[in-house]
Amino acid sequence: MAGPKKVTWLRVNRRDFTHALRTTLAAMASFLVARWCGLPESYWATVSTLIVTQSTVGAAWTVSKDRLAGTALGAAAGGGLATYAAEDVALFGVGLFALGVLCAFLRVRRSAYRYAGITLAIVMLIARTQPAWIIAVHRFIEISIGIAVGLMVAALWPESEAQFAAGASDR
Repeated sequence: MAGPKKVTWLRVNRRDFTHALRTTLAAMASFLVARWCGLPESYWATVSTLIVTQSTVGAAWTVSKDRLAGTALGAAAGGGLATYAAEDVALFGVGLFALGVLCAFLRVRRSAYRYAGITLAIVMLIARTQPAWIIAVHRFIEISIGIAVGLMVAALWPESEAQFAAGASDR
């Protein structure tokens, strides 16, 4: 069987060229939507889109559910805890442990716990000029925008399992 067609002027196969274009357009779109919504750290939408679009549609759905659930839990915990003790590493540790137990109780995947911990750290441990609950809400909205854009692109411009596997294996 013949290999993938090359974009000869770049010496890049079409599959990789298309993947780069798809990822770039999705990342830019999520950033612009978050910026249009007036969110202060729109790059978080872009980061989420990059995570989602690096997967097949099925994998994108799984990582999106985990990221959304974890971000919601981490934002809620961080917003609440940091309201009383921002940048308190001991309280952060207690909150992180509690999130781990809560994620286990809710039977969500460990990656959701990872995203919850990341969001908790961002909300609690970074010095801010705004109240923690505002930071938590912004983070959740920014991540949600990134997930939504990434899922739309994955659904409207999907990469087949075979294309995705071939792209991962030829490195």
